[in-house]
Amino acid sequence: MNTIDQIPIQAATKRAVAEDHGSTAVIAVQGLGKSFGNQRVLNGISLSVKRGETLAVLGRSGTGKSVLLRIIVGLEKPDSGSVLIHGQDIAGLELDQMGKIRKKMGFLFQHAALYDSLTVEQNVAFPLLHHQKELSKTQRYDRVRKLLAEVGMEDALAKMPSDISGGMQKRVGLARALALEPDILLLDEPTAGLDPISSGEIDDLVLKLQQEHHMASIVVTHDLHSAKTIADHVALLNEGDVVIQGNFEELQNCDIEFVREFLKHA
Repeated sequence: MNTIDQIPIQAATKRAVAEDHGSTAVIAVQGLGKSFGNQRVLNGISLSVKRGETLAVLGRSGTGKSVLLRIIVGLEKPDSGSVLIHGQDIAGLELDQMGKIRKKMGFLFQHAALYDSLTVEQNVAFPLLHHQKELSKTQRYDRVRKLLAEVGMEDALAKMPSDISGGMQKRVGLARALALEPDILLLDEPTAGLDPISSGEIDDLVLKLQQEHHMASIVVTHDLHSAKTIADHVALLNEGDVVIQGNFEELQNCDIEFVREFLKHA
């Protein structure tokens, strides 16, 4: 049985927030193509995300979801098409120009990617040390404590990543992603490897942070339940193409065979 019908839509309250901030896309992907050798990963896809809105990118492994995020953040170059951030095409930007844009992006990696040799406090402080050097030690400490309090990890300042669970590491990763007050949040499989309870906690946390910070967010995920909880819209990829994009009602009502099969097995 398709369990998507049983999942309550919790992101609905965010839609009005997104609409209140106008229709200009913060992220606009236009005709994006990418190949690695003879393997075509993205086949001219187009997507857009407004402020206060979350787009979930769904699809099977190897469909280009993570590559899409890497292109948006400037870690990969597209073969064709463009990525506009606040209307600025990032293709061909000099490193210092791209660096300025990246400062406004928060990125949560699939495995949190915390530095094993640094404490939780030091991990969250890392972006501040490198990009907000004008902060005093006290200001930096206060900022880190506030960020960790936002994600429920204020008591873990002195702990090492190895001392906390995978779900807690994701929380710390989210705190670090928010350190520079980004207006774009990119999440790569935020609930991967977590048990259902921890996954639900991460979903609730992401939803809360989005409601508080009104970022333009893209989440790449295999987790349909998670996507429906935190996303306003979805895009389903298959073999480098966007099969469908829209809200969950449109996804459920779609008669494309691949969409039906994906929902049945998700």
